[in-house]
Amino acid sequence: MEEMRMELTYYRKGDYLFPNLTIENEPVNIGKYGMLRKTFLKENRKNWYQSMLLTGKLEKHLMEIEKAAQERMEVLMNGLLIQYPAPDKEADQMKWVAHLNNLQQMAEESVLTELVYN
Repeated sequence: MEEMRMELTYYRKGDYLFPNLTIENEPVNIGKYGMLRKTFLKENRKNWYQSMLLTGKLEKHLMEIEKAAQERMEVLMNGLLIQYPAPDKEADQMKWVAHLNNLQQMAEESVLTELVYN
């Protein structure tokens, strides 16, 4: 059986020795919905936010929210495009863009209500 050993180094500050500890975290890119969720938790669910932050579960939660929100947006946009077909892009680009922006807003409102602000 292989024995696992850890070497700790210390630095002195005044009369005390403190261990040289570092946390190696990979930088995580949390998108729009994850950041909105983080702000919501920080402002409205302070205890839950602090608990998740201290236990190291916050980033995972935010990534899950981001992924779920992106997937939900895609599903909603596809459904809305079936229900409200877009006008011909070649005939009137501005009308087409306005239509897609409206559908995007409808889908995003639903995602924000369901996943981010609950």
